[in-house]
Amino acid sequence: MIKAFIIVAHTADGFIAPANKAGQAVPSTAWTSGADRKKFVELTKKAGVIVMGLTTYQTIGKALPNRVNIVYAPSDTPVILGVEMTDKPPKDLLADLEARGFTDVAICGGSTIYTMFIEAGLIDTIYMTVEPRLFGTGMTVFNKPLDISLSLTSVENLTPDALFLTYKVRR
Repeated sequence: MIKAFIIVAHTADGFIAPANKAGQAVPSTAWTSGADRKKFVELTKKAGVIVMGLTTYQTIGKALPNRVNIVYAPSDTPVILGVEMTDKPPKDLLADLEARGFTDVAICGGSTIYTMFIEAGLIDTIYMTVEPRLFGTGMTVFNKPLDISLSLTSVENLTPDALFLTYKVRR
């Protein structure tokens, strides 16, 4: 059975993107460490397929090489070269990917996509980098209230100040 994992970096106060002066989240990956980006590449290339929302894709700005890139986007979104567009329910998407021979899939954000997959009960593992930054306000990992139990399986120092946590989702 295919296994889906969330991979996310957030600040010590729990934000995946800072807010601008008007309080609106401003998606960016520039604030994460090189060690986090290296871990992201390692895990997502191993999975072979990544799933993200359109805003996350636009933040990255290109299809990531050596991985199937799947982007959740409205049906009227112009075609993006190197990207598979979808609006399928998460369960159907994972069934399709499993039929294509994938055994792992990386769910790469943003908060709407993370929430969609965790609410559907499809996430097995959460890989979480905690970066030594504080934003005070911004975009959180999930965009609605949840009550999901996790089990911490490993803690790794990516840098002297950044932690990489691995959680299993308790069923």
